Amino acid sequence: MILEALNYAATWPLTPAPFRPHIASSVSLAARANRCREAWAEHEENSKAHILSTINGMRQRRTAVVLGSGLLRDVPIVDLSRAFDTVVLVDLVHLASVRTWLAARRLKNTRLIHRDLSGLDAALAGPAPEPFAFLRQVPYLDLVVSANLLSQITVGARQRLQREGQHERDDTIGPALVRAHLEGLSALPCTTALITDVSYSVIDRQGRELERDDLLAGIPLPDHSARWDWTVVPFAEGRGEYQAVHQVIAG
Repeated sequence: MILEALNYAATWPLTPAPFRPHIASSVSLAARANRCREAWAEHEENSKAHILSTINGMRQRRTAVVLGSGLLRDVPIVDLSRAFDTVVLVDLVHLASVRTWLAARRLKNTRLIHRDLSGLDAALAGPAPEPFAFLRQVPYLDLVVSANLLSQITVGARQRLQREGQHERDDTIGPALVRAHLEGLSALPCTTALITDVSYSVIDRQGRELERDDLLAGIPLPDHSARWDWTVVPFAEGRGEYQAVHQVIAG
């Protein structure tokens, strides 16, 4: 708890005011990732391997952008830093612990950007969301990676709509956000990589499926070249009674 409090306190002054409400959840995620490091290890390695396989054979390696960079546990950041002139990391929050890790490895060609990538504000206001419009301003863009971000957009949107008493809009807003993300990624004039969990199952110790849900709001799965399971909540985290297994695709 002390380390979490220190991480929170150190991150606060480094984070623009509109994004500070998200610091607590980022700190909580970091703590959870440490507790679940064994259960998450295969997923993290699979994610890194997919990104590395994507850049193999790329002739130009000037600027790479990672959307949803988060804790960098699922991003081969050292390899990206060596391969590209500039690596831009985009997320709501960049924890002080992540910044310290980058500085310790002297990855001086990394740039951190705070940004809401969901497109939710635009969707609520009416216009079709364009969450990647800002990428038009990134010079010499050769690679964009969406790193385990898409499903978090739908989850976050659902939670906000419920808080604001607009839960009835979830049936239209959720699919619109997923569609905007996938179409925006495919429209980029550069190499892209998508890694996302697409559904989850809650399973008890007897192997019975207690719950299953779609994380892409009913939108068909995009083309993908790899698929694997990710035990997001192992039995030890789920009070020993159940585990939550997410299905992940990469393309």
